[in-house]
Amino acid sequence: MNMMTRVGSQGELRRQSRVIRALGSEFVAAVLEAGDRQLHRAPQTAALIEGWPDDPSAAALAMRFNAALHALARRGDVADLSALYQREHDDFDRAIGAALTTHDRFIVGWMHAPTQTNEVARAAGFAAALMALRVRIDMPVELLEIGSSCGLNLNLARYRYVLGDVVAGDPDSSVRIAPEWRGMNPVAAPIEVVQARGVDLNPLCADDRRARERLLSFVWADQPRRIERLKAALRLARAHPPALTRADATRWLPDQLAEPQADGVCRVVFHSMVLQYLAPTARASVIDAIHAAGARATEARPLAWLSLEWTPGRERVELALTCWPDGVRRVLATCHPYGEWFDWHG
Repeated sequence: MNMMTRVGSQGELRRQSRVIRALGSEFVAAVLEAGDRQLHRAPQTAALIEGWPDDPSAAALAMRFNAALHALARRGDVADLSALYQREHDDFDRAIGAALTTHDRFIVGWMHAPTQTNEVARAAGFAAALMALRVRIDMPVELLEIGSSCGLNLNLARYRYVLGDVVAGDPDSSVRIAPEWRGMNPVAAPIEVVQARGVDLNPLCADDRRARERLLSFVWADQPRRIERLKAALRLARAHPPALTRADATRWLPDQLAEPQADGVCRVVFHSMVLQYLAPTARASVIDAIHAAGARATEARPLAWLSLEWTPGRERVELALTCWPDGVRRVLATCHPYGEWFDWHG
């Protein structure tokens, strides 16, 4: 069943609370439920949610709302809200009602900006896929990422992974990713990245304190392991800044794919949880650009496309790999949206 189908914006917080609870976060589910009950205290926020013009689930409207409250709690602007997030009490309605009453304008401003969930746990799936690709096409890779946010997954070769019984990546990395691994073990192979660059409409810089706080606020407050992993990835990004461009992916990607490709290097386009935010014409433009480049691929200059996205009906998240010149698409795994678990098909 599609748990995230649009049925109008009214009641969106309560609907998404059920999705979040099914994904394992009781705290965030309770935040959204209290937010739904107390929303009348913030007329601007209520009007924004109830009048949202597009699919509120695709826009992750509830996650924007949750992140705004988490940001307020982290800043200490509402003492009772901070105390709730620190588990000093469990009166969700009182704390969230107070935050909505006093910070309506802040929450609206926050929700107008798109989500920023640069979840590095998803890199585990990309790492496993790149190892599978290395067995199939024995070449190092050049990475092109769309929707890079802060570019943390451009540093995926600098992370250490425990994927079932397979340990991969940099053994000395401060960023350690060990999702619940179901199904087959991935093949063990080198993850060799010769170049990595990405694009985002509003890229974040790991050196910017406000950008770091924005990313941290989008992490669910009851998942401290995710928060610590993100902090470690941000520290690594400050030492090894990702190559990011501020641009529209529909223009940037065709230009990058048109650049000369070295013999013996596999060019890889990858993205995670991006396509749902693109307008249909933009989504089609990106996919057409990838397929056009695939048609030009050769054995010496192959192309691969890695996609970690919801299925069209949003029943599940799939990690898929398409390789050219043969153009065959393979679903390598189904997985948790934030990379907490992978069911690896191989």
